[in-house]
Amino acid sequence: MNESERKLAQANGRLKAAKVGVSIQARGGKLYLQATLPPKPNSNRKDAHQQRISLGINANGAGISYAEAEARKVGALLACKEFDWHPYVTISPNVTTVESLLADFESDYFTRRQRNPKSETTWEKDYFAVLKRLPQDSELTSEVIMNAIAQTEPDSRQRKRFCMVLTAFAKFAELPIDLKRYAGNYNPRRAKFRDLPDDSIIQNWFEQIPDPSWQWYYGMLATYGLRPHELFYVNFDLYPIATIEDGKTDTRRIWACYPEWCNKFNLKELKIPQITAKNNTEFGAKAGRYFKRIGLPFHLYDLRHCWAIRTLEFGLDVCLAAQQMGHSVQVHTDLYHAWISTAHHQKAYDLLMQRSDRPKPPK
Repeated sequence: MNESERKLAQANGRLKAAKVGVSIQARGGKLYLQATLPPKPNSNRKDAHQQRISLGINANGAGISYAEAEARKVGALLACKEFDWHPYVTISPNVTTVESLLADFESDYFTRRQRNPKSETTWEKDYFAVLKRLPQDSELTSEVIMNAIAQTEPDSRQRKRFCMVLTAFAKFAELPIDLKRYAGNYNPRRAKFRDLPDDSIIQNWFEQIPDPSWQWYYGMLATYGLRPHELFYVNFDLYPIATIEDGKTDTRRIWACYPEWCNKFNLKELKIPQITAKNNTEFGAKAGRYFKRIGLPFHLYDLRHCWAIRTLEFGLDVCLAAQQMGHSVQVHTDLYHAWISTAHHQKAYDLLMQRSDRPKPPK
């Protein structure tokens, strides 16, 4: 937890102890107040519900001090039933802002889905990450949406995601707009080549990790190809088979690849790092920050990609590998086949040529 996070937690602790009824949130580097508030001007909602107030200030020490004072002020106004939205709305009260629509859209999203770490991660990464890029105090118009799309690269994964999310958001706001022609032709098969570490580098780096719990964490990612947050949902009742009981996908089982690493990395003795996070994205981010701090020369997700490539070298059926990774066969072939290097082909070829039952040329 950095200094700003610590100050934010302390401020919210004081607000909770004083029963103010308002909390402070940091989203996208900015501070917001959250409370059960009356509907905004011209909102379709009639009852008070959880909403955010954009303060327009940075999530730093000075900003948190200001936000705490503002939270107490809003809490007092709510207690006296005198709260008014107008000081916090910078455009005409006849216009529904993007921020207001976003709050209603989020509420609708979780009305249709159970709120849990998995759905919160999907919301944060797939929806909020896009929608926070819109000007929050503006009216939602076709021009606002097109300006956001124009900031992305054509035929990119980001462009495709923006079009998908903004189409859903515009439909919710009853704004007619067709973004199909702008989505492009992104294909994971055409993704840029990724320079993955070889297995000797992965194995040697295990010894360089100073903290035993993070060492275990790293060994699990390398051996089982897990997503960075899935270590916090692991079950080893069937050791050396790892069972993931939650996370991005439903419960699934993964077999070690290499099995020798189970003993070498002492994986049977669970040493889960003691960190807390509100969702899976935050779990992964905190882990990533730790390994970046100690100088790991590649991304944590590269360990997952290496596991996928390794299963091809071992000859594991692609359907089984995809199921163990928790995604579809289509995703597996589109994503990982694009990253198979000449060295991987040579290794697979050498293994085939060493088989005693391989076909021989005519005498």
